[in-house]
Parts: sequence; structure tokens; C-alpha cells
Amino acid sequence: MERQSASGDVRRAAMSSFLGSAIEWYDFTIFSTAAALVFGSAFFPAGDPTTQSLLAFATLGIGFLARPLGGAVAGHLGDRLGRKTTLLLTLSIMGVATAAIGLLPTYGQAGLVAPVLLVVCRLVQGFSAGGEWAGAALMAVEHAPTHRRGLWGSFVQSGTPFGVILAILVFLAVQIGLGADAFVAWGWRVPFLLSFVLLGLAMYIRLRVAESPVFVAVRKAKPTRTPLLRVFRERPRQLVIAALTFVGCNAIGYVFLSFLLAYGTGVLRLDRGTILLVSLVGGVAWCGANIVGGALADRLGRRSIYVVGYLLFAAWAFPFFALVNTAAPLLMCLAVAVLCIAIGLTFGPQAALFAELFPPAFRYSGASLAMAIGSILGGAFAPLIATFLLAETGTVFAVSSYMAAVAIISLVAVLALRERELGDMRAADERQRAVSARSGAPVPDEAGR
Repeated sequence: MERQSASGDVRRAAMSSFLGSAIEWYDFTIFSTAAALVFGSAFFPAGDPTTQSLLAFATLGIGFLARPLGGAVAGHLGDRLGRKTTLLLTLSIMGVATAAIGLLPTYGQAGLVAPVLLVVCRLVQGFSAGGEWAGAALMAVEHAPTHRRGLWGSFVQSGTPFGVILAILVFLAVQIGLGADAFVAWGWRVPFLLSFVLLGLAMYIRLRVAESPVFVAVRKAKPTRTPLLRVFRERPRQLVIAALTFVGCNAIGYVFLSFLLAYGTGVLRLDRGTILLVSLVGGVAWCGANIVGGALADRLGRRSIYVVGYLLFAAWAFPFFALVNTAAPLLMCLAVAVLCIAIGLTFGPQAALFAELFPPAFRYSGASLAMAIGSILGGAFAPLIATFLLAETGTVFAVSSYMAAVAIISLVAVLALRERELGDMRAADERQRAVSARSGAPVPDEAGR
């Protein structure tokens, strides 16, 4: 009976984390998609389309600036009060901020007030996202058997492409159902308002998940008073490495998620439906690659899978845009599918990797801060940088050079990882889980049951 209860906790934790991640990325994807397709004309003065796109992508990047603050606050709460309580808070904030965007006035209705309100909502989104991912990742990973953390953690990561896929499907349905004119006029608001439905489902499941058994042991031993300070004092090297391992994946991910939409519709003159369908293919490939990457990381080590992924990024950066430039849907699908396999190999194992770089007492703070820093350095302004490079050079292969450069930066960080150090942290967590078991908290057996 105890094993069945523990197995249920593992599954519920994984599903809760999956849905939380899906909502986070549904929210961010509908924002980035709207920024590429609508926000330039809806929230900014009429003028040059490139300038409008740059302003819209700037609002996308601004949200990342709030992530470190959100990560610091949520990390402190998560390390002191618990993973579950903090996750309920971050999820609620994210859902409300996203739905609010669907109710904002446009520039034509409210003038400069409109972009100001958009930036405020984006900052609130960024604040909540700064703490959501780490908590969701830790709930899944700390409930899982240590030798299957890559696999169970990959479910959290798979929430990202699932959220992307869902957002794309909603945008396609709204555009096809309403038509292009109605979509631009008001239809773009529908995906934002639907966030409330996803929020209710995720809250229902998250309320039924038990607290992390690793945190139960931390609470029993008395939580640390200053988790964030301990990150800087005791794990500065791991913080830098974790952040840099995410830079390439995040930057290239946002080239795929946002810049490609603007490039496909604005430069290649493809209709929105075609480019969204191409993105949908990428999302499916990304989802599958996450699971494969996480499972392989359990067998071959985190470092090895990351190395393969970043080498693939560097090698594919130029063929990617060569295929995209054909404007042939099948070749574009091939381009994004291979790119998203590389994303999955460097994103799927991330939950397990970040958890194993920091001790349980300040793990939430360390993982949140590393994610936030990596996001700022990587994806925050990636669409803006890509748009600027294209405008200044006149060739999209300047964006390929940017993609290869950030991949190499992250590859260097990955090579600095020490598998033995990760193994030592897994052993320490096993001891914490034993404490939880003695205190009466069910712990899954080594088969994951």
C-alpha cells in the first residue's frame, strides 16, 4: 500500500509539474506569437514595420528582467516554506497576468497607456516564471527515484513544447475560425483569456500533490534562513555553469518560437497558417526529444547528452536557415524538426541537472536563479538581436552565426560539468529520502513504484 501511494505521488508530481510548465510556456508562447504577429501594430504607433517589430520584441525581452527577482523570492519561499506552497502562488500569478493581457486596450484606444500596461503585465509574467520552473522541476525530480530523475524530470521539460503546441493550435483555430481581419482586430485576445481554463485544471492537480520527500527531510532538520546567500557563498561555480548551460538552448529556442514567425511572414511572405503549422511540427519533435534526452541522460550521463545536443546546434545553424529560405513547407518542417531535436537533447535533462548542482537546503534558490540568469543572457533579447542582425546585414545567415556562437558558449560550460559531483548529490538526496521514509513520508522504490 505504501509503495502504491509513493508511486501515485511520483505520477501526480510529474503531471502537476508538466501542467505547470505547459501553462507557463502556453502563456509565454502566446505572448511571443502575438508579439511577432500582432503586438507591433496593436500597441505601438503606426510607422515602419521593422521598428514596430523591434518594439514588440523588446516587450518580450523585458519580462525576462523580472525573472531574477521572481526567482529570488520564490526560491526563498520554496526553500523555507516548501515547494508545493510556492508553486501554487507562482501559478496563480502567471494565470492572472496572462488573462489580463487579453483585456488590455490597444494604442489606438488608450495611447501610450496601452504599451505601459502591456509591459507591466509582461513584468508580472516574468516575475512568476522566475520561480515556477524551478519548483515544478524539483517536485518532479525529488519525488522520483534518483536513477530515473532524467526521465521523470523530462516530463516537466515536455510541458514546454506541449504549451507551445497548444498555443499554436489555439492561434490557428482562432485565425481560421475568425479570419485574418477579425484576428488582428480582437481575435488575438482569445488565447490569453483561455489561460484561466488551464489555470483551474493545473491548480486542481497541484493541490493533490504531496510535498517533496527531500524537502520534508530539510524541514525536519530546520530550513536555512538565508538560502540565496548560501547559493552565492557555497555554490558560485555551479551557479555560473548552470546558467551558461541554458544560454544556448534558450536563445535558439526563442529564435524558433518568435523570430521564425516574424521572418516567415514578413520576409518570406508566407501566410500565418503555414508558418504556425511549421512551428507545430517543431513542437512535436521537441516534445519527443525531451523524453529521449532525459531517459538517455539517466543511462549515459547528463554531460554526454548535452554535448551531443550543442554540437548538433552548432552544425545545424546554417543548414537550418538554408532550408527555411526555400519557403517549401516540407523542407521548413525538416529544418525545425532537427533544430528541435537539439533543443530537446539540451532541455530534456535540465531539471535533473539543475537539481543535482545544488544541495536540497537551497536548491530552489539555486535552480531558480540559474534559470533566470540563463534566460536573460539567452532568450530575453534573442528575437530582438536576430531582428537587428537581419536588418543590419541583410542576410539571415548572420542569425545563424549568432545561433552557433551561443551554442559554443553553452558547450564550453557543459564541458566544465563534473559527473562525479552530480553523482555525489544524488547519493546525498538518497540519504534525505531515507529520513523522509523514517518520518512516515512514502518514498518510491528503486523501480519507481
